[in-house]
Amino acid sequence: MIYMDNAASGRIHSEVLDTMMPYLQDSYGNPSSLHRQGRMARKAVERARRQVASLLGSEPSEIVFTSGGTESNNTVLQAAPSRTRIIVSAIEHDSILEPCAALESDHDIVRLPVGSDGMVSTASLCGAITDDTSLVSIMTANNEVGTIQDISALAKICQEHKTMFHTDMVQAAGKIPIDVHHLGVDAASLSSHKIGGPKGVGALYMRQGAKLNPLIWGGGQERGYRSGTENVAGIVGFGKACDIARTELDSSSGRIADLRDAMISRIVSDIPHVVVNGDRHHRLPGNAHLAFLGTSGEDLIIKLDEHGIAASTGSACSVHTQKESHVLVAMGMAPDVIRGSLRLTLGTNNTESDVDALLDVLPDIIRELRAVSPLREKYGAQDALLEGL
Repeated sequence: MIYMDNAASGRIHSEVLDTMMPYLQDSYGNPSSLHRQGRMARKAVERARRQVASLLGSEPSEIVFTSGGTESNNTVLQAAPSRTRIIVSAIEHDSILEPCAALESDHDIVRLPVGSDGMVSTASLCGAITDDTSLVSIMTANNEVGTIQDISALAKICQEHKTMFHTDMVQAAGKIPIDVHHLGVDAASLSSHKIGGPKGVGALYMRQGAKLNPLIWGGGQERGYRSGTENVAGIVGFGKACDIARTELDSSSGRIADLRDAMISRIVSDIPHVVVNGDRHHRLPGNAHLAFLGTSGEDLIIKLDEHGIAASTGSACSVHTQKESHVLVAMGMAPDVIRGSLRLTLGTNNTESDVDALLDVLPDIIRELRAVSPLREKYGAQDALLEGL
């Protein structure tokens, strides 16, 4: 299997698994217990907290462990006071947009537009923010097209209005350099399994002094912000994954970006009628989001899977809803682009031979699908023009 769906989830790092195993077998104490086994578990949790903080440039006391990015996002949104304005971008993950839809009866929800590159403009935020805005949430990098936002500029506007600024960093943390204090964000969401850690664990960064009501109440773990016995093994694995990502960031991100650029260039060169979605430069290192006009993204995934290549059309979290990409719609993409879009996301395990294997089969797959497409006359000919796109 050649795996090119790393934005959905990545392979757990072997060192991460080795670090976790003692806390699944022998060191099984509850970190809230006072005996030796409990103290050992608590020590492991706090070590992981320091590792996560080090990746973000934050203080360990600013890190709250959660079950993942979705819980972290929901925690921030539900804390917004009633009858206030919440501003998000139109291309946020569903774990932001769905809670906003649920809050709409009691809040003024504003969804900022994006350009064709997926960027949120500072002008649009300046035009939307008001004195009664309690929260602005704009993701650092988009999970579908990989566009990276100018978070520091957006956060500065919120600082000037004394408005809380949250960013979904699930796709960005461990992939690009991040310093939350330098960026000026008040809160940020992270997920372990996007960076070689285990599933089911994540974190919420909260700037010192920021106040949020808990989403989950109970025994008061995580300083009262997230009750429930901590997932010690998962947290330990998450911390180790953050440590690896931090130490290997410079070397791995550069190599992956070069591999991605080479892959995009070869695809565009070898296959006609391909559109690259998202900003070509301000994008995540491993993200290649392309539209193969005259095809269906779902058909492409099935065909690639038959050849042992894993890819996706967009967020794995919403694949079962069978709806068109709200991200591409917000970017103003034409229907042919939306229908034929494919997301190829590379990770630390991908190599040049993976790209070679992809290019060995992809042109034939595209020709096969276009031959039976209702749009075959438009995109079947090698010299057809991308008219109106």
